[in-house]
Amino acid sequence: MGKTFFRLRSLTALIAGVGAMAGQAQAAEGQPSPWQISLQTPVTEVAHAMHDFHNLLLWIIGLIVAFVAALLLIVILRYNEKANPTPSRFSHNSLLEVAWTVVPVLILVVIAVPSFKLLRQQLILPPSDITVKVTAHQWYWTYDYPEDQGGGFGFDSNYIPADQLQAGQPRLLAVDNELVLPVNKTVRVQVTAADVIHAFAMPSFGLKIDAIPGRLNETWFKAEKEGIYYGQCSLICGQNHAFMPIAIRIVSEERYAEWLAEAKTKFAANDNNGRPTMVASRLASR
Repeated sequence: MGKTFFRLRSLTALIAGVGAMAGQAQAAEGQPSPWQISLQTPVTEVAHAMHDFHNLLLWIIGLIVAFVAALLLIVILRYNEKANPTPSRFSHNSLLEVAWTVVPVLILVVIAVPSFKLLRQQLILPPSDITVKVTAHQWYWTYDYPEDQGGGFGFDSNYIPADQLQAGQPRLLAVDNELVLPVNKTVRVQVTAADVIHAFAMPSFGLKIDAIPGRLNETWFKAEKEGIYYGQCSLICGQNHAFMPIAIRIVSEERYAEWLAEAKTKFAANDNNGRPTMVASRLASR
């Protein structure tokens, strides 16, 4: 009795601990968390649709697994040699054959409808308020703001080494120059690469698109919440692939206007057509 009580108490404590860690992980926004068991919190329309589609597939897969497991259990218990020494000899059942053809087709239709809707949301770009060009390099990002939208400057974004991190900055995700954009604005993102194939990925935005040399790919997002959100290059692009994070800071329209004015002065003062000169020295130190 004592051992049973101890085991139950230990199991309860374990479940409570896992639940607490899961709650903590799910509460974090914009970056992965230790012991995370769910997707990052969505902050765009596309990301919400992706999460809904993911959850629908989990229910469908779970029901299929449970149904197949129940059938296997029935076969094992009812039709083994001991319980059923004289097996049936029939080889066809028209109703059953129609059912196992029609039911999977219906399941695929249920999956296809939200799948095509999600693809349409991702691939058909709505009219944009802001356009940003993203260029991938080995191993950093360059962001360009067009002049006709109040920009006319660009800058490089490099990861911050672990020994230079400040309080609250996540390791291998924090950068020296964040991509700053306003909340509740449709942002068109044009993505290319200068050397090899990379991928621009931001989980909280439901965004992932290849950066290919000589090609300009486009995607979009409309962030509904202020904050800082982290992503990474999600293609193995070389030895420093793990040191190529993305940081997007979403701010109010007023703060964005202030940042634009500050950024014009800050990045116009740098050499190399508005690019910070720290890139070459940082790459040489790796």
